[in-house]
Amino acid sequence: MLLGTWNLENLYRPGGPYGPADEAAYAAKLAALAAVITELDPGLLGVQEVGDPGALEDLAGMLDDDWHVALSSHADSRGIRVGFLSRTELTVVADTAALPPRMLPVQADDTGLTVSQAGRGFLAVEVAGERGPLRVAVCHLKSKLLSYPDGRFQPRDEGERARYGAYALYRRAAEAAALRALADRLLEGDGRERDVAVLGDLNDEVQAATTQLLLGPPGSEIGTPGYDRPDRGDTVRLWDVAPLIPASERYSRVNSGRRELIDHVLLSHRLVRRVSAAGTGLPDDGPPRLPSVGADPGERRGVAGSDHAPVWVRVG
Repeated sequence: MLLGTWNLENLYRPGGPYGPADEAAYAAKLAALAAVITELDPGLLGVQEVGDPGALEDLAGMLDDDWHVALSSHADSRGIRVGFLSRTELTVVADTAALPPRMLPVQADDTGLTVSQAGRGFLAVEVAGERGPLRVAVCHLKSKLLSYPDGRFQPRDEGERARYGAYALYRRAAEAAALRALADRLLEGDGRERDVAVLGDLNDEVQAATTQLLLGPPGSEIGTPGYDRPDRGDTVRLWDVAPLIPASERYSRVNSGRRELIDHVLLSHRLVRRVSAAGTGLPDDGPPRLPSVGADPGERRGVAGSDHAPVWVRVG
């Protein structure tokens, strides 16, 4: 089974303020996305930046066979949300935007505005696997691309840039804590016997503090001596498959000319031991060919395809 995640970048039907300007551009967008998904051939694909629920249905209709669709009911201010495309029937087991109960609201801007839930919801589903149920959560954490008052994407000065970078980091960290709490629910303290995956656009790289929050007890990462030494932490750990991706392909986005891996697949103990391959883009296609993006996401409105590459694992 191939399990993956892909940020579809502004998947809206035409006519709105964020999507393609006309039907021709929309058709080109869908065709480009459908071609990648068809060649990738996932059993289950977590997706991000679904702006119109109908647009994901349109995309599913362009794929072979009958696909099952699930979407979070928790969208951000632009209407984007996370979801799944699945070849088999799926059951939604959680759809939440709540931060952990003990976590206070987080400051979001210079006015003192605080937020007490994630900007975009976390969706978890269960599907039938060859070795029993597979539980998977998908997310899209707070972006590193900063926006400022009055719709600006450039700060007035470096002090404002630093403050808004901190506000975004506060929110992303809080959302990572919420996602980890959801992972704990899915694992039920039994990751050695349960197949659980957490995937999505974490908006930060492997060694970022927000990404590390999701892993659980340290010391057993892939490629370290602790990986092959069982301990009690294995029941609750998640393993980032990034080290299994060939080094030349270890990126899912190009930001101002810099390659970065910000889309991730994390697996429970029983699941990570069955990974036979991992990658970005399309298998056997080499390093992803991606555009370099800047600070203003509006510059790519209506562009076909996506500015992210899929990230995937093949599990036996």
